[in-house]
Amino acid sequence: MNPHAKLISSMSLLLGTTITISSNHWITAWAGLEINTLAIIPLISKSHHPRAIEATIKYFLVQATASTLILFASMSNAWATGQWDITQLNHPTSCLLLTSAIAMKLGLVPFHFWFPEVLQGTSMTTALLLSTMMKFPPITILFLTSHSLNPTLLTTMAIASAALGGWMGLNQTQIRKLLAFSSISHLGWMAIIIAYNPDLTLLTFYLYTLMTTTVFLAFNTTKALKLSTMMTAWTKAPMLNATLMLTLLSLAGLPPLTGFLPKWLIIQELTKQEMTTTATIITMLSLLGLFFYLRLTYYSTITLPPNSTNHMKQWHINKSTSTPVAILTSLSTLLLPISPMILAAI
Repeated sequence: MNPHAKLISSMSLLLGTTITISSNHWITAWAGLEINTLAIIPLISKSHHPRAIEATIKYFLVQATASTLILFASMSNAWATGQWDITQLNHPTSCLLLTSAIAMKLGLVPFHFWFPEVLQGTSMTTALLLSTMMKFPPITILFLTSHSLNPTLLTTMAIASAALGGWMGLNQTQIRKLLAFSSISHLGWMAIIIAYNPDLTLLTFYLYTLMTTTVFLAFNTTKALKLSTMMTAWTKAPMLNATLMLTLLSLAGLPPLTGFLPKWLIIQELTKQEMTTTATIITMLSLLGLFFYLRLTYYSTITLPPNSTNHMKQWHINKSTSTPVAILTSLSTLLLPISPMILAAI
């Protein structure tokens, strides 16, 4: 890809995200989302492979539909209440339309169909952007309108997302699709708590972004795209594969790793809201996700293929990625002991 085009796309991504997260008017928030969508399209389609072009078209159509719904929801709210302020979303129909539009932008069930396909059709780096940075503006809009949203609808969507994210990930062999279903499952945890404690949703999103970035960068370093290539990746970076195992277990939410913190706090908050049944259901559904994370860790470190490929052991990897991955891995696994400090900050 042309360096100038890549620079323009990257700067537009930052600009679109900044505009959306800092705006309090619906039109500017919508404009930021549109800039984001248009900026990521060249990055998805840069390989010129038919699969990448298909992913680009799917992404564009879904995001355009969601943006139209956001515009329609904000206009109908302004028509009914005379308010263009994001925090003044008081019209019930507008709330339902906005929830559907944001669910479509994020890939929440039942609007999740595009997300695994788009991730599978693009490169690891762009898949990382789609899983983390592109979800930040819609999460921010949900955060700003959280007091107006319908808790029953969000809880239903969240439980469905946690169930489907875990269930569909069980039979996947492609790593990008696995991480897409992992993302859908984590979005379920974020959506279930946003109506009760929006700050907790943001904390969950930040920690999810941290762990997902670590996993994507590790896979990008070892060039592992499916489970069969993951088996032989240990020869390229044995230490990275060992730490990848811990990061995957953290993403699964096992104590005493970082990923346990958001799940623990969400279960605690749901119990305070007298939603013990909901907390039990979503906790049981997270066991489905735990199964495929354990399978990934098993493939990454414990098992060896029956017939190893005959090639030289590549002990030295690209040094430019080593330091960021090392820092991110440490943060992805060791933040639980300082959780009181994190809670004091939010």
